[in-house]
Amino acid sequence: MKLRYKFILLTIIPLLLSFAGIAIAVFFQATNLAKQQHISIEKAYLNSKETELKHYVSLGRSAIDHLYQNGTMNPKNQEEAKRILAALDFGDDGYFYVYDMHGKNLMHPRQPELVGKNLWALSDPQGNLTIQKLIHAASQGGGPVRYLWEKPSTHQVVAKLGYVIPLQGWDWVLGTGIYLDDVDAALDKVDAQFIKNIHSTLFWIAGITIICALLIALSGLALNISESRLADAKLKTLARSIVTSQEDERARLSRDLHDGLSQLLVSTKLQIESGVAKLESPTISEDKALIAFARATKQINSALTEVRRISHNLRPAMLDDLGLVIAFEHLSEEFHHATGIDVTFTPQDNRFNLNAISNTVLYRVAQEALTNIHKHAHNVSHVEIKLHSDNKYVTLLINDNGTGFNLQDIVNHPKRGIGLSNMRERMASVQGQFDIQSGADGTRITAKIPNGE
Repeated sequence: MKLRYKFILLTIIPLLLSFAGIAIAVFFQATNLAKQQHISIEKAYLNSKETELKHYVSLGRSAIDHLYQNGTMNPKNQEEAKRILAALDFGDDGYFYVYDMHGKNLMHPRQPELVGKNLWALSDPQGNLTIQKLIHAASQGGGPVRYLWEKPSTHQVVAKLGYVIPLQGWDWVLGTGIYLDDVDAALDKVDAQFIKNIHSTLFWIAGITIICALLIALSGLALNISESRLADAKLKTLARSIVTSQEDERARLSRDLHDGLSQLLVSTKLQIESGVAKLESPTISEDKALIAFARATKQINSALTEVRRISHNLRPAMLDDLGLVIAFEHLSEEFHHATGIDVTFTPQDNRFNLNAISNTVLYRVAQEALTNIHKHAHNVSHVEIKLHSDNKYVTLLINDNGTGFNLQDIVNHPKRGIGLSNMRERMASVQGQFDIQSGADGTRITAKIPNGE
């Protein structure tokens, strides 16, 4: 997998994981909130129903209060009370019922077949003893009771909330109730709405996640295309520059050999031939022949000097023979004589434990930096070169006092910055570090190679 795709994945995957974590947290929090609200709504609903039922029971008691007469047992009054209670209802499924304290049904307007039967042992589908629960609540002074009972309008057994009070003088249990299937249906609607809202929220989170991932991918793709085009342009320029540099180097070497060394050798050959001819001539003294040979010897020394110069430009032998410090001193002197710019070279110690390749890289970086200063820097009068080392790095610092340049413009321009790219690539080849800073007070180059490389 290409590096740019890895970067895109490293950006998208944490985003997806973050949104997934958010979605999970939202789901659990929303689910818990829905459960809590379900409980709260149900509790509030039941409390309101209990209050309503308590009010209904109070009305029923008030309707027969004139017959109850402080609990005096009077069959005629009891029958009249049952008639009045049977006539009281609220809605299709709201009615009053009466039991005695032993579980016998005394009055039930919706299920008359139960009247006169002892339902003490009656249990609901869940096994709960319904009548016993009602009588127990009444014996405790009255209150709400939840149980299952057949709903008259649908003939289905559903949950019911009842409320009972005792009529102790008559040994009665007076009660009424409200069926809770409507309440459950309302709560189911509330739960369904909560679930719908949760799903909608998760859908929005998923949509936002997909959009963000697509935006990142598209942005990364656009950036990759732009960077690829820029890199291709720089690579083509670099390739042309390398070819041009090679041709320039060959042309320079050809000129040096032809214009300098070749002419010196030709002149030396002519001097030697002249001296030989003078020695062979009986009319010319040997002193004149010796003068020709002396000139030839001088020209041979000049040719040797020229060979050393050409060889040094190709590969500085002193770098291998005398070390990094001497090579930098010679490079500084050459730059000063060639440009007239003052150069200060300061080696801070001699613990430069680098191999031949690293020495060459550091030397070439210094050459390239000085070449750039000579060609491109403005108003430079002094260059400072420092070379020092510690246990970790050998560090080269090159400072000039020129006016600097806009580094970003050079980096982004496909046809410029070849020298900087060369220096970076050379340092990267030996696991080194390269940094350049430029401003109005000059340019600073820092090159570090691990000591021991």
